[in-house]
Amino acid sequence: MKCFAVMIAALALTAGAGICGKQAQAGETQQHQVIYRAGSQAAFKGSDKFFTGKVSVQPLFGSKQPQAPFGAGAVTFEPGARSHWHVHPLGQHLIVTRGVGRTGTADGRVEEVRAGDALWCPPGVKHWHGASPTSSMTHIALTGELPDGKNVDWLEAVSDEQHNGSR
Repeated sequence: MKCFAVMIAALALTAGAGICGKQAQAGETQQHQVIYRAGSQAAFKGSDKFFTGKVSVQPLFGSKQPQAPFGAGAVTFEPGARSHWHVHPLGQHLIVTRGVGRTGTADGRVEEVRAGDALWCPPGVKHWHGASPTSSMTHIALTGELPDGKNVDWLEAVSDEQHNGSR
């Protein structure tokens, strides 16, 4: 009997919360979520102008919402593949979802990143990222975008020595 009373009380609270929630929404401008379906945007090969090795870019979403001026993509680097040196005017977050990778900065520092790691690269920091020499790596990149649409300045290619941690 006690369980039954608790269940009835929980249902009443849930129903009441739902009614109150609907009443609150009625007077507000309704906002809709946008779902970008997996695979709805075609993946493309990373250009040799910006990458060394085999790279695939899967766009996830662009920066179409002015309240959140950033876009995202899933980038897969085959073993040894990497981006060229570059700088982001508003910075970039990377979330490694698979494999083992590397990232380097202009001071010569090269660090390993693994699935589950997240990285913040501040605005204006010259850097690169890609797969380790022996493992592929996929990361999701969340990149800030200026009002004119600019989100990156691409620079020169990363040498094998730089990728391996030598100057």
